[in-house]
Amino acid sequence: MNIVEGLKWRYATKRFDSNKKLTKDQLEYLKDAVNYIPSSFGLQPYKVFVIENPEIRAKLQEAAWGQPQLTEASQIFLFANFTQYGPDKVEQFLKLGAEINNYPLENSAGYRDLLNGTISSLTPEQLSNWNAKQAYIALGALVSAAAEQQIDICPMEGFDKAKFDEILGLKEQGLTSVCIGAVGSRSPEDKNQFLKKVRKPKSELFETI
Repeated sequence: MNIVEGLKWRYATKRFDSNKKLTKDQLEYLKDAVNYIPSSFGLQPYKVFVIENPEIRAKLQEAAWGQPQLTEASQIFLFANFTQYGPDKVEQFLKLGAEINNYPLENSAGYRDLLNGTISSLTPEQLSNWNAKQAYIALGALVSAAAEQQIDICPMEGFDKAKFDEILGLKEQGLTSVCIGAVGSRSPEDKNQFLKKVRKPKSELFETI
């Protein structure tokens, strides 16, 4: 199935079949899609938690107003952005690039100045919002890859982020929760799968100028 047909097939799955789990290969495919999606400057200023532990998921469900996806899905992908991003993380990024592409780290001096200058010009709130936007791009990759592979997914923002942060100890890691992708297999009981997809006509959505 190509990606467009997959996106037509998918829907925001509200009820999952908890007896059906993704295979290791399926899970790794989704991780690869998230890992290879672009981010601003290539920094990937977020972390992705793949949550399987049933006790943790039960607590998260309470912090998501009882939504069943949190416990029924095969896995929960939680995207959390860094609330701070300073020269130390920039240096880690540049060292990784030098190692992978086999060039001297000192060649990155100009890029280092650009990154640190851009980041230092942002207020803490602006930086956190910028990083969160990158996490949403990664969530888009997860949605697209899942659709292409006919893996059901429900992208979610409907949860208490502060409680999620507390349950997962994110604040201590300099992180805050952003969004979720619950993945697995749709339940036959989920009536939403039978609804026709509602989208604007392309003539209204797109304008060529």
